[in-house]
Amino acid sequence: MPELNWPGKWKIVDYDERISPAVLEEKPELSCGTDDNMIIYGDNLRALKALLPDYAGKIKCVYIDPPYNIGKGNRIYNDNANSYASNTWLKNVMGEDFNKLSNNDKWLSMMYPRLKLLKKLLKHDGVIFVSIDDNEHHHLRCIMDEVFGKENHVIDFVWKYNQAINFGGYKTFK
Repeated sequence: MPELNWPGKWKIVDYDERISPAVLEEKPELSCGTDDNMIIYGDNLRALKALLPDYAGKIKCVYIDPPYNIGKGNRIYNDNANSYASNTWLKNVMGEDFNKLSNNDKWLSMMYPRLKLLKKLLKHDGVIFVSIDDNEHHHLRCIMDEVFGKENHVIDFVWKYNQAINFGGYKTFK
């Protein structure tokens, strides 16, 4: 199967194994009175890792809306692959290779370990949906095929709303 490569990819491929989990702290005063849900505030990579002991292989459906990497930092969240937080993390992980990374390379390096952790959280018959626009759709499709298996891609939904937004659906196993 063809594989998407970028500078320093080899440093990120197993990063999901090396990252330390966040310490999740309950705040009952923020609870809505149910134990069935939780809101986690913080680094999503470390939070996903922290969920593994209790939720690995138990999640039926995941929907993520990652940054579209269009370089606009004036939205509700920073949609720029060159944000300070992203660059700090990537410099630590990539070392010398950081200077060779394009915005797309940074985006792929950010997404790859998160997708691997999400796959570990999904049930064997679970499904993941990802919203993305045309800027990174083709790159996302390549790494989704690599992480989840090309044979598990189900469909792309295209929604036209000022611009095309693609919703890719993958099941975890065929």
